[in-house]
Amino acid sequence: MKKWRMLLAMVVILALTASVVGCGVKQQTADKKETNWPTKDISVVVPWAPGGGTDLTVRALTAEMSKALGVNIAVVNTPGANGSVGTKNVWNANHDGYTILGAGMMPFTSYTVMGYAEQTHRDWIVWTATFSPNVLAVRAESPYQDVKALLADFKAKPGAVTAGTAGVGSGGHMGIEVVRRASKMEYKHVPYQGGNPAIIATLGGEVDFTPQLSMEMTEMFRGGKLRALAALSDKPLEIDGVKPIPSLGEYIPELKKNLPMGEFFGFAIPKDTPPEVVKKLDAAFSKAMQSDTIKKFAKEKGVVLVGYGREESQKNLDKLASVVCWTLFDNGTAKISPEKFNIAKP
Repeated sequence: MKKWRMLLAMVVILALTASVVGCGVKQQTADKKETNWPTKDISVVVPWAPGGGTDLTVRALTAEMSKALGVNIAVVNTPGANGSVGTKNVWNANHDGYTILGAGMMPFTSYTVMGYAEQTHRDWIVWTATFSPNVLAVRAESPYQDVKALLADFKAKPGAVTAGTAGVGSGGHMGIEVVRRASKMEYKHVPYQGGNPAIIATLGGEVDFTPQLSMEMTEMFRGGKLRALAALSDKPLEIDGVKPIPSLGEYIPELKKNLPMGEFFGFAIPKDTPPEVVKKLDAAFSKAMQSDTIKKFAKEKGVVLVGYGREESQKNLDKLASVVCWTLFDNGTAKISPEKFNIAKP
């Protein structure tokens, strides 16, 4: 009986030893996998429909980053709730670098005050590739030959001048709301189901102007179908094949503190992603931003290459969140105060 007990004890000891060794091997394998990241394809979730500014930028960027990382990067479009559906999908996935968010930063910074998400931009690591400012644009036949004439009508006819945007809370709407606050003027907002419908409405004379993003209208500027009056950039906006577009800050001094205003495009991962992954994404992003492909993309689309790394992106997002969130809250679009998330007033 005693021998059987001793034999049983030895079996238990051996089993426990094997279990510990097995766990150690498993942990070593996991660590090795982390160190060798990536070992499989990566998905980038774009929380908007194909063809928009975020989608186009991310596809150009990931085409170059995949070369640096040595794996395929698949872009998955997941639109819904102003981009928050796809953003939540990324947050709820494993925080291992294999699921990345392709982001347009204006809505990205507003999800908390809009009640779409609990995480603020501070809970993410962000890289910013390009910037497309809002541009006040009119159809070629418009009586507004320059931005001075448009601003004069804002004052002479409060609430009568019509602005077509991609909808409440969109980049175009945010841009003109910032102008409204700085200039104390009033306008009539006409929302559409997207930036392209708003631009078409401007071309057809349904609205007086549109404050959509430069990259959405670049080809129409080049073709003479739209006239760019002023940009919400902090200096004149230069687009290849288009006459330099003056900064609106030259005409509304109070606006300067909020410039540049528009959409910043890039990608983001949860803040607790392993450091080894972050380091490799840093290198891949930097290499992509130096590529001829990205430079050509920026020239063709009329966007500004910024190439902000992690620290600079966070500083930029702090400023953007301040302007966007407080504008949405003050005009009644957002029901949750930015103070709840320690977002400073602009």
